[in-house]
Amino acid sequence: METRMMEFALFRLPDGRAWLGEGPFTALAAVPAAGGAFYINDFDLKDPAPWKVPARLHEISPASLAEVVHLNGSQQPQIHWEKPATEWFKMAFRRIRREVLSKRLEKMVPVLTESGTLTAGDPRRLLQAVMQAPANMWGYAHVQESGGFLGATPELLFTVKDRTLETMALAGTAKPGNQEAFLTDVKEIEEHEIVVRYLTQQLQALGAVSRAERTLCETAGLVHFQSKLSVQLAAAADPAQLVPLLHPTPAVGCLPRDKESLEKLREYRQQLQVPGFFGAPFGFAEAGGTTHIVVSIRGLCWKGDEVRLPSGCGIVGGSAFDHEWRELRLKREAVLRLLALQS
Repeated sequence: METRMMEFALFRLPDGRAWLGEGPFTALAAVPAAGGAFYINDFDLKDPAPWKVPARLHEISPASLAEVVHLNGSQQPQIHWEKPATEWFKMAFRRIRREVLSKRLEKMVPVLTESGTLTAGDPRRLLQAVMQAPANMWGYAHVQESGGFLGATPELLFTVKDRTLETMALAGTAKPGNQEAFLTDVKEIEEHEIVVRYLTQQLQALGAVSRAERTLCETAGLVHFQSKLSVQLAAAADPAQLVPLLHPTPAVGCLPRDKESLEKLREYRQQLQVPGFFGAPFGFAEAGGTTHIVVSIRGLCWKGDEVRLPSGCGIVGGSAFDHEWRELRLKREAVLRLLALQS
């Protein structure tokens, strides 16, 4: 009889390389010199020792995943989804937009979470779709006995190796097929450039910042504006210190990122019952010295038979409720297609 793995973490790079770490994990405040550790924290960075060193580490492929995680014989999950209610989100949208129009806020990202009930199958089976995600996405997962979360994100918080740091602004969303209108959409460009400006300001203290031109990133049924940035670091940087320097970016958080605005963001997330994993940093430190930290979007979580699927949208001066509500639905549908839960 196969033994079910009690706890594990998974991280997959866009080039297909992937690692799976089995628990129990040793928790550390800083990345270990030898690498081979996962970064796992919640959105509010409450864990003071977020680097998790697994008892056993496997480099895996889509073919070897089922054997390592003991998926053989498990079935694709069946989930009954409830229609999300608009009332609480509409109230949050109106309040945030009022703050934006009065210039007290420049941007904030509320999150709507769709709830579902697992009626059959095993959510861990979705790891196969994570491992087969498009080549411009990072796969992530943290699974425990009672539940877990997983997904594939197009958003990199940073990759750092030696004296080079790479990051991106990924903001502004549209459905494929309407690129011409999207390229000149003032609201979407504004939302994107807010993130670029924030990242540039935060990174300038570390060294010279270079920005590539704004391009389109199409992945998993959505189109985004993307601007890649790189920094030649003046000194070696500790990934543990880089995370709070950059997170949360305005792509998932707020601007300004002062104490008062962050507290309002937390209040909205609590009112809207946003899962702690959503928008949080997640990553892996390779043995060779390269550390990757991504933003945990495009995913879902579960506990027992309760399943939750969050999606967020950036509220700026040009935001309209119907447009944002449609964007939230498009993002959730993209996750369901990505995880092969919807055709």
